[in-house]
Amino acid sequence: MSVLHVVFRVGTAEYVLPAADVVQMESFSGATPVPGSPAYVAGLVQVRGRVLPVIDARARFGLPPAERNLDTRVVVGQVAAPGGGLRTVGLIVDAAREVVKLDPEQLRPPPPLVAEQARGFVKAVAQVGGVGQGSAGAGGSGRLLLLIDLNKVVGEEQVHAE
Repeated sequence: MSVLHVVFRVGTAEYVLPAADVVQMESFSGATPVPGSPAYVAGLVQVRGRVLPVIDARARFGLPPAERNLDTRVVVGQVAAPGGGLRTVGLIVDAAREVVKLDPEQLRPPPPLVAEQARGFVKAVAQVGGVGQGSAGAGGSGRLLLLIDLNKVVGEEQVHAE
């Protein structure tokens, strides 16, 4: 059975999260820094009356900063909270405009080297044939979509701001 996934871009790579884990997507206009937080925590934002911690995906993934523009989005999702329950957080991404259906058999474990280098952020890789832009690499057709583990991306140093 196909599952809807939200596609977003960070740098030149495309990532996905299950749509069921995404609460909403918002434009990004800036964050209020939080003293003492890890460098990848951009700060706090207000989204529809709620104050949320936001993670800078570029910083978290070890990419250089890029100028924010009208395509920059905050993907608002749910992660496991310390002590149980769910916590709502935002992930700042370069662009997010698409939803795709992925069948479970399209999701493959990442190659061992990728799994090691990505610090557990990448749970699976899907190859999607020839739709849209991007390429699967040398001689390949289609796109590679990396399924991320939002709990690991957010990290155990979550900002407690709710």
